Amino acid sequence: MKIVQKSLAMIGLLSLCVLFVNAFQDAPTDENFETKLVNDYNVYALQVPEQLDFAGEAMPLKNPDIFERMDRELLVNTYWQSNGLLMFKRAKKYFPIIEPILAKHGVPDDFKYLAVIESGLTNAVSPAGARGVWQIMPATGRENGLEVNSNVDERYNLELATEVACKYLLKSKASLGSWTLAAAAYNAGNAGVSRRLREQNVNTYYDLLLGEETGRYMFRIVALKEILSNPDTYGFNFREKDLYKEIPTYKVEVDTAVTDFTKFAENFGINYKILKLHNPWLREPHLNNRSRKQYFLDIPKEGFYN
Repeated sequence: MKIVQKSLAMIGLLSLCVLFVNAFQDAPTDENFETKLVNDYNVYALQVPEQLDFAGEAMPLKNPDIFERMDRELLVNTYWQSNGLLMFKRAKKYFPIIEPILAKHGVPDDFKYLAVIESGLTNAVSPAGARGVWQIMPATGRENGLEVNSNVDERYNLELATEVACKYLLKSKASLGSWTLAAAAYNAGNAGVSRRLREQNVNTYYDLLLGEETGRYMFRIVALKEILSNPDTYGFNFREKDLYKEIPTYKVEVDTAVTDFTKFAENFGINYKILKLHNPWLREPHLNNRSRKQYFLDIPKEGFYN
C-alpha cells in the first residue's frame, strides 16, 4: 500500500513539473509579449457615430461631456457580450408585442429600448417594488387601471403594462415638452425632472446635472438602440435561428373563479408551468375573481411544447 502511495505521489509530482514547464514555456517573453497579446486577445476603442438621436431628438455629441458619456455606454454594453446577445435574442421575441402598442398610442418606436434597459426584457422585480418588463410601481399601475394584488398582478401582463407605459409617457411628454425628458421622467418622475429643470434654469436633459442612475439613463437607452440596430458594427454574430421566437397563442376568456389552474391547464393540453409562462400575471395557483371580472388568458397553440 505504501509503495502504491509513493508511486502515485511521484506521478503527481512529475505531472505538476510538466505543467509548470509548459506554463513557463507558454508565457510571453519581453520580445514577443506585444505580438502574443495582440494575437491572443483584442479590445478595440469604438467609434462613436457622428449623429445619434432618441425619438428624432438629436444628442449633442459635439459637447465633450456628452460625447464621453455616450462613449462609456457604448463600450460597457458592447463588451458585456453575454448580456448583449441575450438582448438580441429577447428583442426578437418581445419587440413584436411592444411595437404595435407604441404605434397605436403615437409613442415613438425608440421607447422599446427603454424597456430593454429597465428590465432586460424580463419580469424583473426592483428593490423599490417596481415589477414587470416596464418596471411599473404598484400605485402607478393601479392609477392606470391595472389590477395589482397577491392573486393577480397585471404589471406582469406585457400587453397591458405597455399600454400603461404609453399613457405615462404621453403625459410626461405633454408636461415636459420633449420625448427625451419624458424618457428621463420614466426613471426620475415628472415632478423630479421638472424640479431639477427649474432649479438649474435649463430646459433639456443634456444640460441637467443629475444623479448617477438618471444621468446615465438616456445614454444607456441610446447605446442599446445603436447596438441592437447595428449588430455587425459592434461585433455581435448570430443566426436567425439563434434568436428566441414568440410562441403563437390564442386567448381564452375567463369571467369566473378558477379553483385549480393545474386542472384548468390540463383542459388545454398543457401543464401549470406552461400556463404560468404565458400568463405570469396569475400570481397564485387559483383565481379568486369575486367580482366576475373578464380576464383573457394566453394559451399556446398545439404542438409547440410537444
